[in-house]
Amino acid sequence: MSFDELPVADQLPLPPPLPAHAAQLLGQAHRGLAEAAACPDAGWRYATAHLAALRGAAAVLAARTRPEPGRRRPRSAWVLIGQVAPELAEWAAFFAAGAAKRAAAEAGISHAVTEREADDLVRDAGTFLGVVEGAISRAVPPQPPARLRSTDGGRRRPSARPGQ
Repeated sequence: MSFDELPVADQLPLPPPLPAHAAQLLGQAHRGLAEAAACPDAGWRYATAHLAALRGAAAVLAARTRPEPGRRRPRSAWVLIGQVAPELAEWAAFFAAGAAKRAAAEAGISHAVTEREADDLVRDAGTFLGVVEGAISRAVPPQPPARLRSTDGGRRRPSARPGQ
C-alpha cells in the first residue's frame, strides 16, 4: 500500500459523483451564464441568462429522474422541477414567469427587456445555479444494486458474483 492509499482519519467521505449528463448540463449552464454576463445587448443577455437557468433545471432533472419509456407529451422543465425538487418550486415559478419575456427578447423586440432586468436576471440565474449545485449534491443517493429476476424460480444460487 502506498502513502497515497492510506486512509485519513478525519477525512469526510466524498459525495457521490454527479450523473455524467447532469454534470454536462451544469457545465453548459455555467458557460451560458458567463456568456450572458459578457453580452452587451440587454435582450440577448436576458435570454442567455434564462437559458442558463433552464440548463441548471435540466441538470436537476437529469440527476433526480429517470427517462420514462414511451413517448409523452412534452412538459415544461419549470413544471417538472416543482414536482421533482419541491425546494426549487419558487425558483421554478420565477423563471417560468420570465419565459415570455425571454421569447420576446429572442424575437428581437428591443423594448422587451431593460438593462436592469437583464442584469438582475444574470445575477438571479447565478444564484439559482449555486442552489442547483447544492440540491444536486444532496440529491444523488447511492444506487442500490440492480435486482435480477430469477428464471428458475429461485432454486439455483450462483456460486460467484457475475463477472468474477
